[in-house]
Amino acid sequence: MVITGLEKLLNDPGAYRKRRVALIANQTSVTSDLVYSWHALIRHGIDIVRIFSPEHGIFATEQDQAPVGDQPIVNCEVVSLYGASAHTLAPAPEFLDDIDCVIYDIQDIGSRYYTYVNTMALCMEAIAGRDIEFVVLDRPNPIGGQSVEGPPLRDGYGSFVGVLPVPVRHGMTAGELALLWKAHRRLDVNLAIVPMDGWGRAMGYAHTGLPWVPPSPNMPTEETALVYPGMCLIEGTNLSEGRGTAMPFLQIGAPYVDAAALANRLNALNQPGIRFRPVYFKPTSNKYAGEVAGGVFLHVTDPTRFRPFAAGVALVQAARELCTDSFRFTTGVYEFNDTHPAFDLLAGSDAVRTMIERGVPLDTIRESWADYERDFFERRKEYLLYAS
Repeated sequence: MVITGLEKLLNDPGAYRKRRVALIANQTSVTSDLVYSWHALIRHGIDIVRIFSPEHGIFATEQDQAPVGDQPIVNCEVVSLYGASAHTLAPAPEFLDDIDCVIYDIQDIGSRYYTYVNTMALCMEAIAGRDIEFVVLDRPNPIGGQSVEGPPLRDGYGSFVGVLPVPVRHGMTAGELALLWKAHRRLDVNLAIVPMDGWGRAMGYAHTGLPWVPPSPNMPTEETALVYPGMCLIEGTNLSEGRGTAMPFLQIGAPYVDAAALANRLNALNQPGIRFRPVYFKPTSNKYAGEVAGGVFLHVTDPTRFRPFAAGVALVQAARELCTDSFRFTTGVYEFNDTHPAFDLLAGSDAVRTMIERGVPLDTIRESWADYERDFFERRKEYLLYAS
């Protein structure tokens, strides 16, 4: 069984018993027997001054992009790091003045645009140059640590879904990302990682022996996490990503989609490790609430071969080609940013979208980021803490 950074700190908490601590946490911050970290740390004599909660809130009660205000009461002050403006995404100085240690303990899911590790990165910047230690209690990457996939984040396309200079699927843990971010930004931060014991890069979450706690309202299962690096791209289109259903990101569609035609088009591509089943669903909220949407359900047949980002691009491309009169890339404010379309912010630039619009073949689109993947796979090695 994997022993998380939290468990290791609890086994030897002495160094932190005389510290005034701010904890970055949510409902995934649990011990192996499902005790919340703020309770466990306090019971072990650690002074938790306040908790910083990420997007969705401390118990993930809020939907995506919803400002988090009042939250359920726990045994110390809770401060939201996801309010109504971009200024709320990092701690204000007054919330750091009375502490000397920030501990990060949240389960990530392995995608560049999943915002919890971006909260970590912004908090590291907020304490840079201050006499505050930043401690990451490491947890598994639930989609593994061997594969990397996707294009780079280009200059000018940074946002809260694009902070770290990594591919969309980075294959790293939060602790490894913290090491990379400190080096990339040359941050004056006293960084400490409490690594896991027993985790290997080829390990799926089901093999860790740890309980799965949904990290956010639309991340109910480990399989959802596996498809998310590609299916989150759907947020930048007028297709439904399945929010408002029991299977978000695993079923994609819209009222204007012919389910069988889309499934046939995608299955004909013979992408590794994935099959698409025609499906109809009716969201209760979000896009097309109360309407029947035709689309596809993703069945991952081989997680080791499946390439989620390429599958997401293929789905968008197929939907656009089949539904020329109805399919749209969306515009407007997305994660506090209206400079670029949401799809471009997620993809890291406008390159993927413009290739789709020009009708560039899928294989050519995939090849456009292959050199970057190979380069990053090598560059990341100096920050890796765990063997394959």
